[in-house]
Amino acid sequence: MASRVQELPDDFDDKIDLNKAPAETHGPAPPSAAGDSGLSFDKMMEAAAKHFPAKKDAAPTSDDPSQPGAQLPPGMETARQYTADEMWQMLNKSPLFMTELDETGEDGGENVALEAIKALAYEGTRAENAASFREQGNENARLKRWKDAREFYDRALGALKLPQKRADAVEGDEDVEHDLVELDPEEEARKEKEHEEASLVNRALCNLELKNYGSCNRDCAAALKLNPLNVKAYYRSGMANFHLDKLPAASWSCDLGLKTDPTNKSLLILQEKIAKRRAQIEKAEREHREREEKARKEKETLALALKGRNIATRSTTTAPPQLEDAAVQLENLMDAASTLSFPCLLLYPLHNQTDFIKSFAEDESVGQHLEYIFPLPWDEDEQYLPENVECYIETTTGGLVKAGKKMALLRILNTGKVEIVDSLLRINVVPKNRAQEWVDNFKKIKAAAK
Repeated sequence: MASRVQELPDDFDDKIDLNKAPAETHGPAPPSAAGDSGLSFDKMMEAAAKHFPAKKDAAPTSDDPSQPGAQLPPGMETARQYTADEMWQMLNKSPLFMTELDETGEDGGENVALEAIKALAYEGTRAENAASFREQGNENARLKRWKDAREFYDRALGALKLPQKRADAVEGDEDVEHDLVELDPEEEARKEKEHEEASLVNRALCNLELKNYGSCNRDCAAALKLNPLNVKAYYRSGMANFHLDKLPAASWSCDLGLKTDPTNKSLLILQEKIAKRRAQIEKAEREHREREEKARKEKETLALALKGRNIATRSTTTAPPQLEDAAVQLENLMDAASTLSFPCLLLYPLHNQTDFIKSFAEDESVGQHLEYIFPLPWDEDEQYLPENVECYIETTTGGLVKAGKKMALLRILNTGKVEIVDSLLRINVVPKNRAQEWVDNFKKIKAAAK
């Protein structure tokens, strides 16, 4: 605040020393803080002592005020016997000091003070109580505190289910009975219906924002039973179903809302969203059907190509080996006459090693692939060279057929003696000087397995 210089009057006594306090005057003393509240200091100490009762095992105090254990006024004396944490816990039992809701009293029973304050919220009629909770819900909703707002709307709806009397009503209370007589039943019913409808619709908004779409729909349905013309209920139900991708239900709610209010901007925007989403879903479904149809035709074309080439295939499991994008396929997926290729596994049984060929075309030979695969990094003795190995493919009867290294793959496969198992061609590669040894051992194993 800005200071101001004011000239003293001519009759001002210049002998007065302004640096000294004014002399005491007789008269009524100014009211103290305790006097304002009607409590003397002793009464305040007595009230404090109730919050902090004396401990039975408290240390004795001293009558000498200069000593650390000197006795203090009653309220302060008993408070000194507690630690800071203990004092905090006891203060938290009092509604005026609570930082968190504690519904138990000092002895673990009901917190009478808290229950009394809570009862004040239900002093009025059902409509008055519901209106109070509804307004608190609206305030929290404006601040986008959706969970808190929903809680107040819950209380508003709960208040409407309580008996129609004030919380402090008791038998023989003529004032309360008089209040109830003065109520207009029709007007009260109208107010209750209004608050119930608004609380349901607003709670639906909270559930919508919290993504509780099922609860949102139920609140809207309950509100529409009370008032079939509630546009907000139609809109929020439509939004809930839209988020659930239940477009027919969303469209139904939107259409009914627009019948009530054809120019409602929110419903018109929702109608556009539903139309766009429906178009997206229809497009996705159409593309899915097209992919399925294309895959079916490609499968039929491949089967026709294999049959036309007299190539046998067989599946031994419902879970074929993981070959990434390698597969038995045609160069042109829709042309059975185009070049056919196969994933191929080269097996080196004498050394427990393998090589994978992603695409082995029907017009290629084994030798062409061995040229770039050999020499093998683990073949220190150089046993595996294109001219020093023999290649064998297992037949459908469990025997072996020798695959010429210069022979096109198709000539080996269309003999009808071999087959493609689980979409994978397997070729055994062994050194020439140990080929007969391996073949004989292979036959022994097969014979023992029969």
